[in-house]
Amino acid sequence: MLELAILGFLHDAPLHGYELRKRITALTGHVKPVAESTLYPAIKRLENARLLERATQPGSVAAPRHVLTLTEEGGRELRRRLAQPPQRDITDENRWFTVLAFLRHLPDPGAQAAVLRRRLAFLEEPASFFYDGDRPLRAEELDDPFRRGILTVARATSQAELTWLRTTLDSLDAAGR
Repeated sequence: MLELAILGFLHDAPLHGYELRKRITALTGHVKPVAESTLYPAIKRLENARLLERATQPGSVAAPRHVLTLTEEGGRELRRRLAQPPQRDITDENRWFTVLAFLRHLPDPGAQAAVLRRRLAFLEEPASFFYDGDRPLRAEELDDPFRRGILTVARATSQAELTWLRTTLDSLDAAGR
């Protein structure tokens, strides 16, 4: 997801590493802060794959800084990753938010809708954090107020997302006609 976030933010605008790290942390940092020791090797991999370029600009106060820019190939790779996210990017909420943050970069409403439909199908499957054998438990079936709270919050979040997904899909379908 780190590489997708790098490509997505650089699609928006060229950035230097520090600013890129701040933006990625704002998007995903509540889950897992982005360390320099993780970010810079990912940038180097993308640069070696010719998906981004680095240019040196004079610093305003300190040393020169490196500004990163997405290449045409990087834009194509971003769109490919957005159009065909792996299933774990659909089912894991934090990974899903990264996909969703950049889905607007897919120019085709039909391609955007296809990704949203995958998430919708996932959310429509019965699921729970807690089970009785193979049967998912509902909040109302639990005596533990904390587990009941987890399921209550999760249900409200899922319902809000389902409503948003259906409304957005209707809008994308209308745009595709």
